[in-house]
Amino acid sequence: MRITKVYTRTGDAGKTRLAGGQQVWKDSLRVDVYGTVDELNASIGVVRAMNADMVDEYSAAALLEEELRWVQNKLFDVGSILATAPGQTFKDMPQVAAKDVTRLEKLIDRCQKDLEPLKEFILPGGGKVSGFLHQARTVCRRAERLCVRLSREEPVDPLIIKFVNRLSDALFVLARWVAKTQGESEFLWERDTAGKTM
Repeated sequence: MRITKVYTRTGDAGKTRLAGGQQVWKDSLRVDVYGTVDELNASIGVVRAMNADMVDEYSAAALLEEELRWVQNKLFDVGSILATAPGQTFKDMPQVAAKDVTRLEKLIDRCQKDLEPLKEFILPGGGKVSGFLHQARTVCRRAERLCVRLSREEPVDPLIIKFVNRLSDALFVLARWVAKTQGESEFLWERDTAGKTM
């Protein structure tokens, strides 16, 4: 694929074309879904940029870089599939496979070996990398919700929903794992209950 011109003026009337050529409104649910996947990809790009400053200091940062680069490539695959009209295919069309979900599950399991079990919800934050991982997780959850909504109206490969679901779990665990490996504090939710006194 070669992109020679950034603006085409074809979208000025509020419509865009899916990969199969079908014209749709820019605020259609399908466009919202793959736009949110793109937003997620950009969020993970910010995490990678922040993490680049840590590679020399923390060995775990190199593993995070490797995994997040793979995730970004897979998210382009997901976005390409979602940007294709149902029933359309094209040459060299990207795929999301069961092995991609398995890779995320193995990553989660590997990182969780270093973590203490949670006894309470944690406040999103910590250091820069873990904080932005939490932000990416929330965008991922929104992408998942939109995928589910779209699947109730049009065909969506169930593996895409499964992948995005598992990715949000992975981003949560990675946020905790980065905090642990970089010596950052995790702050637990302090419930403000009716009987609580200062």
